[in-house]
Amino acid sequence: MSIKRYGTEGGTGTGGQHLPFARSVEAGGWLYISGQTPMKDGEVVEGGIVEQSRLAIENCLEIMRDAGYGLEHVVHVKVILTDARYFTSFNKVFREYFGAHPPARICAVADLVVDCKVEVDLTCYKTPH
Repeated sequence: MSIKRYGTEGGTGTGGQHLPFARSVEAGGWLYISGQTPMKDGEVVEGGIVEQSRLAIENCLEIMRDAGYGLEHVVHVKVILTDARYFTSFNKVFREYFGAHPPARICAVADLVVDCKVEVDLTCYKTPH
């Protein structure tokens, strides 16, 4: 089984720091996407939970599409919220993206390393060719 790593050449985190991990890794038909926060160009985009949730999910989907996967390939999603009161709003956004192909999911409340409201990661699968 081969392993392919995407985005190892220089992901950027807050303050321009180099991130020491791949944006995603593909192995045996599985694609594991590193946790994505609502960031553009290395900086958190301000906004409420709805805006931040959309951007975190969109960041995951961009990585997924670049690797050749679609929404139908998402099998599991991990979500970290910084406040339990965000749960209902996050679910509304989640349904917009995954309503047609609902994956398994875990959602937890915890502090995040960056100053944002949400972090999302995806695990995808498609039969290897």
